[in-house]
Amino acid sequence: MFNVQVRTVFTKLLNPLGVRLARAGVTPNAITVFGTVGAVASALVFFTRGWWFTGTLLIWAFVMLDALDGIVARQSGKTSKFGGFLDSTCDRFADAAVFGSIAWYFAMHGQKWMVLGALLCLVLGSITSYIRARAEGAGFTASVGIAERTDRLIIVLVGTGLTGDPFGVPYVQATALWLLVAASTITVGQRFVTVYRQAKALDGASAGS
Repeated sequence: MFNVQVRTVFTKLLNPLGVRLARAGVTPNAITVFGTVGAVASALVFFTRGWWFTGTLLIWAFVMLDALDGIVARQSGKTSKFGGFLDSTCDRFADAAVFGSIAWYFAMHGQKWMVLGALLCLVLGSITSYIRARAEGAGFTASVGIAERTDRLIIVLVGTGLTGDPFGVPYVQATALWLLVAASTITVGQRFVTVYRQAKALDGASAGS
């Protein structure tokens, strides 16, 4: 939903830095790994302690490197299939750390519904990404849905960041998590239907030839 617009904006903002890093010889894979380690560490250190606002700022900063590695790859001519594989794999680690650390915090404070919400977000997000990867491996496309990865991160990080000091907005984190559960469920359905229709059309074409 927001994926294209957000990427366009941040690509423009980060492009000058990406050019400088490429000229300095920094590799896109190094940026990918650095951003992932930073995001995972920030989630585990800050979110598990309920330091929501600080954790959100740090995680968002590191996640933005996801756009920067692509810029460096293009500027340095070091785009590769392994780079794409590494980027997607690291995304899963970062997502797991964000939602896992939120679930851990609420498990330690006995809030079962919040734990369930965070875990459902984690599972549904993984299924969403898996459907796309599996579909593309089978020759289909499944890049549809109202809650792609960027959308999911915006929703959870905004809701979580507003929960912590200095804002302390009540119920916003719970609202964000359960809104994301609903949006992710719809996205899984959208992708499943999209692949199903493509498969049926392919089968029909094969039968008619």
